[in-house]
Amino acid sequence: MSGKAPEIATFAAGCFWGVEHIFLKHYPIAQNKGIIKTSVGYTGGKDDAKNPDYRTVCTGATDHAEALRIEFDPKVVSYGDLVEFFYRTHDPTTVNRQGNDTGTQYRSAIFYHSSEQLEVAKRVTDEVQKKHFDPIGKKIATQVVAAGPWWDAEEYHQEYLHKNPTGYQCPTHRLNW
Repeated sequence: MSGKAPEIATFAAGCFWGVEHIFLKHYPIAQNKGIIKTSVGYTGGKDDAKNPDYRTVCTGATDHAEALRIEFDPKVVSYGDLVEFFYRTHDPTTVNRQGNDTGTQYRSAIFYHSSEQLEVAKRVTDEVQKKHFDPIGKKIATQVVAAGPWWDAEEYHQEYLHKNPTGYQCPTHRLNW
């Protein structure tokens, strides 16, 4: 990629409301900090689980993750910076869980869109592991997998916590360092 066109980053870190909210809080679109557009949705599930809805994903039957899709300007914010921020804002050491939310839909995952993103994701994961988790004896459990089909979540989920400021927020969605 030349770095001129917008790129896509896709992350799963628990409840997609909280993931989107914290990214937009620290990278507000109006302030031109690199994020151009976000959407919450479903990805990483079974091949035959096409166009799933929230209720079905919550059963765990589809194996989809609740995820955030970010369109960003790599001239303003690097993919590596977004990956590092992703790690700062949730607990990547738990499998299929964030706080009280449990199930495959709440797993920690980076869905990469190019070989370059894969390399960056692996490098940043190693750096974060050494700096922040080795000292406390924990291991990052985040999956780093190729991005597959994406389905936008229902409209009421999009920017949910901006529309509903008193809505449920997973306590793990905060800056951890």
